[in-house]
Amino acid sequence: MFTGLVTGMGEMLRVIPGPRESRFVFRPLFSAPAWSKGESVAVNGACLSVENFDSFSFTAYASQETLSRTNLSALTAGARVNLERALALGDRLGGHLVSGHVDGLAEIISIRRAGSSRAVRAGFPEAFASQVVPKGSVALDGISLTINHCGPDFLDVNLIPETRGATTADMWRVGQRLNFETDMIAKYVERMIAPWLGASAKSGLTMDFLRERGF
Repeated sequence: MFTGLVTGMGEMLRVIPGPRESRFVFRPLFSAPAWSKGESVAVNGACLSVENFDSFSFTAYASQETLSRTNLSALTAGARVNLERALALGDRLGGHLVSGHVDGLAEIISIRRAGSSRAVRAGFPEAFASQVVPKGSVALDGISLTINHCGPDFLDVNLIPETRGATTADMWRVGQRLNFETDMIAKYVERMIAPWLGASAKSGLTMDFLRERGF
């Protein structure tokens, strides 16, 4: 479990490709206690397990499923990534609950100045529209962000100076594809009400429907 508050950036040193999977070697660009074999780490928001490590880097395995859903397969040597170590029991939850199980890819449509911030609009698959709400949370490349506005296939977020300085967000460009994870609570609510909605679960969800059923 993660929070979307990135611990720091890392550098992808090399990739070890397999027939249908890959192993990645990352170098953290921040001071961190020693890694543990098997511990979970979010790389651009995708939960990976540490296989090997030394004082300089660590190696993590990515399955075919992970590679098919994330932007990890597009990484090249020298690429910067967002790294977050797993949440420890008792830690502050400053972002939102992030599983590290990426839903798919969102594509940056536009970036514009908004004072000291950057306003970013990203498009996402319409199938996830019911899990994306104004003032809700989303994880983009592992960064916990608040949704300012949204439509059936896009969302708007603000990148404040602190986020831009501590993550890869300042390197984002129009057309770039980001790992996209919707809010975990939204997923469970949608799953819970699905039996009442039947086949129209995604299109029939309204505030009136939720109120009538005690949500």
